[in-house]
Amino acid sequence: MIRIHQLRLPLDHPPEALSDALAERLGVAGREIRRLSVFRRSLDARHAPVFIYSVDVEVANEARLLEKFSGDGRITPALDMRYRFVARAPRGLSARPLIVGFGPAGIFTALVLAQMGFRPLVLERGKPVRERTRDTWRLWRENRLDPESNVQFGEGGAGTFSDGKLYSQIRDPRHLARKVLEEFVEAGAPEEILYAARPHIGTFRLVGMVERMRAKIESLGGEIRFKSRVDGLAMESGRVRGVRLSDGEEIAADHVVLAPGHSARDTFAMLHDCGVSMEAKPFAVGLRIEHPQSLIDRARFGAHAGNPLLGAADYHLVYHAGNGRSVYSFCMCPGGRVVAATSEPDCVVTNGMSQYSRAEHNANAALVVDVSPADFGGDPGDPLAGIAFQRRLETRAFELGGGSYAAPAQLLGDFLEGRASTGLASVTPSYRPGVRPADLAAALPGFAIAAIREAIPAFDRQIPGFALPEAVLTGVETRTSSPLRITRGDDLQSVNVEGLYPAGEGAGYAGGILSAAIDGIRIAEAVALRITAADTGQQC
Repeated sequence: MIRIHQLRLPLDHPPEALSDALAERLGVAGREIRRLSVFRRSLDARHAPVFIYSVDVEVANEARLLEKFSGDGRITPALDMRYRFVARAPRGLSARPLIVGFGPAGIFTALVLAQMGFRPLVLERGKPVRERTRDTWRLWRENRLDPESNVQFGEGGAGTFSDGKLYSQIRDPRHLARKVLEEFVEAGAPEEILYAARPHIGTFRLVGMVERMRAKIESLGGEIRFKSRVDGLAMESGRVRGVRLSDGEEIAADHVVLAPGHSARDTFAMLHDCGVSMEAKPFAVGLRIEHPQSLIDRARFGAHAGNPLLGAADYHLVYHAGNGRSVYSFCMCPGGRVVAATSEPDCVVTNGMSQYSRAEHNANAALVVDVSPADFGGDPGDPLAGIAFQRRLETRAFELGGGSYAAPAQLLGDFLEGRASTGLASVTPSYRPGVRPADLAAALPGFAIAAIREAIPAFDRQIPGFALPEAVLTGVETRTSSPLRITRGDDLQSVNVEGLYPAGEGAGYAGGILSAAIDGIRIAEAVALRITAADTGQQC
């Protein structure tokens, strides 16, 4: 097949327009086009909005056409993006690989291992996704937190309660993202995620998808055990030999994948006590901001705002402040809501969530500032220092919110003027279980507050109306990524514990659903190759 890039068509083009544009670009008759499929569709909304397509097309005399257009970068051979398994489980395999955590990294590690015949065993500390959903809503509606079943812990991982974004800027030369997206479509995601430039799924769809992926893993011989928190490692002569659960059960395993998510603080402390190599790493902290979605739509789409083909507008903003800090928008959720995302008692943490429709009244995003181990306080060499730093901010936010899981909130106008808010205005905050007007200058370090205040006018120049005085800020956003990295080598094993494979966002090697899932595939391949090499007596 041939891939045609940069086909520009108006928003309301009829279905046949794509085929007509392909024929015109190639200089062939329409009847010569045998088959086409959209590879990528993006939106250019800088002027009159248009869709930009990349299309794979099967046409007569492909070799002649490729030679004819050999100097035209808009016409290239279509790449073969099919996933190929790297190994198959040896016959009579008795030892099962063990996976700790069932978020995106754990799910795809388990799925690919199961597809290769390795019958993985997964240990997830939280509950199945529907039980977990009920527990999460109980916090939002009734101020009741279950520390083992919430936005952070349980089947599907933290990304289940998010916008469900499925794009990443990581290098992906093997097209593993395509494998991830195809598995999601099979599990019930809309097919458009295969070609949309910025695909997303939304929380409600993710719930059913996660259940179907679990069923697929189990049908292939895998096993998932819930409410199974790992509290210890068994090690011998520098290699892992198994794990110990919180109920005292011990499970033997020579290949253990660690995919705990970025909020498994007790797990990180246990690993540190066991001597597993890890290091503190930079992340970001900040505040959630909410605007009317209609304001963002008008700023982005102008007169075309409200066109159902465009949907809800998003944004991505970056500013480099005078104090040397970077401020950027994070986890922008068009037509979504701000949610309570703590996993520890007496802490307040915010996050954003959207449904697939993105149809709610407000747009929200985190405005975050980069922090590094030098900012954490205490021993800068302590790999757990970032966790202590997060916890201090979250505890302070709990106090500012009145000690009931309500979040401290402030009108943007008051925040810029440096005065505490005493009430709210035209923008109704979406955070549940509720907000309490406060002065958010007390919620973050001074350098972060100064950088965000400096960034707001710059963002307003990019999105007119962004500095709306009635916009609402809610604090605090602290779980942007893992505060540490469990160090691993080129073979993807821990640098000092053989057979231990740190994976995904919690281990410090991903940032979001897609990149975590891709990392899970890579880990599955590393484990499979290691097991098969040991079975045949080869060296890895």
